[in-house]
Amino acid sequence: MKLKKDLKEVGYDLIDSPVRNHNVLQLWLKSPSGEAEVYYDHIDHALQSSQILEIVENDALSINYEQDLEYKFNIGLTFLDGLLTSLGLGNLGLSSLFDGGKQVSISYGDSKTLDIPIGLLENYLSDADFRHPNKALKKNAKRDRILVITGVIMAKDLKVVIETNTNIDKSLETSITNALEGKIAYKRVSTKKLEMKSEGNNPFPVAVRASRIDWDRGEFKKLKQITDNRNIF
Repeated sequence: MKLKKDLKEVGYDLIDSPVRNHNVLQLWLKSPSGEAEVYYDHIDHALQSSQILEIVENDALSINYEQDLEYKFNIGLTFLDGLLTSLGLGNLGLSSLFDGGKQVSISYGDSKTLDIPIGLLENYLSDADFRHPNKALKKNAKRDRILVITGVIMAKDLKVVIETNTNIDKSLETSITNALEGKIAYKRVSTKKLEMKSEGNNPFPVAVRASRIDWDRGEFKKLKQITDNRNIF
């Protein structure tokens, strides 16, 4: 998967979940036995600091249609159904239209990267105090369970290539047209391959970069960048 590899090299993890509410400076809670979940929608809701945080657009990092993700056929269709639902395009039930196939490739376009300079965030945390006397927050901080999102790659365009085992006949094309309901443009590239595009969507998160906040006795110690080998995002 070229996109996944490219993202890993710059510290980003692909979002594999249908949940796509990720934003820079969100705090997430990750316990050892559970999945990560949003803890505070913005770091300022939990902490207060005299330092001002400013999210910037990273012009050096973008993704395009040339960087794709190749899935096995049924896995890809299942992921695609969840992705389309999260984009507000509805559950189109594409997996029910095909008897089988070779693979599904997904790629994104018209992207931008939003992040926070790490030095600025470290200054903020070094000066920070809990906004309220919150015992649960202090406990989770002490146990290093709090993650902060330091970057998000957003995209507006989606491209999907579906390769089937059998010829795409008129009957299947009619079923696809009815399922898509005009929400997604598509064309048949060959007898066994079709391409779908949804462009100009509201920006949606594709990948995320996060760090674990390390506190020692209630004082900020360091940020430790994490990679999502367990698909916690």
